[in-house]
Amino acid sequence: MNNPPSYEREVRGYLIGFGKALALTLIPFGLVAWQKLPASVVLVVIGVCALWQIVVHGRYFLHIDLSQQKREDLLLILFSVLLLGIMAGGTIFIMANLSHRMH
Repeated sequence: MNNPPSYEREVRGYLIGFGKALALTLIPFGLVAWQKLPASVVLVVIGVCALWQIVVHGRYFLHIDLSQQKREDLLLILFSVLLLGIMAGGTIFIMANLSHRMH
C-alpha cells in the first residue's frame, strides 16, 4: 500500500514535534530530579524550555506559521494570550493590593 507523500510528511512532522516536545519536557525534569545545578539556573532553564515548548506545540501540532493564510490564527492566539495576561495580571495586582491593605 503506497501512502501519499503529504500523509508521510504530516506524520513525520508530528513525530519530530513529539520528539522535540519530549526533549523539552525531559530536560527540566532531569535537572530537577538530579539537583546538580543551583535553583536559579534550574528555574531559568525551566522557563526557557517552557517558552520553546509553546513554540513547538504551535508549529508542529497547531500548524501555526508566518504564512499569510495562517497569520489570522496567530493574531487570534496572540490576542487571546494578551487578554489572559491582562486578566491574570489584574487579578494578581488586586489581590496583592488587598493583602497589603489588610496588614
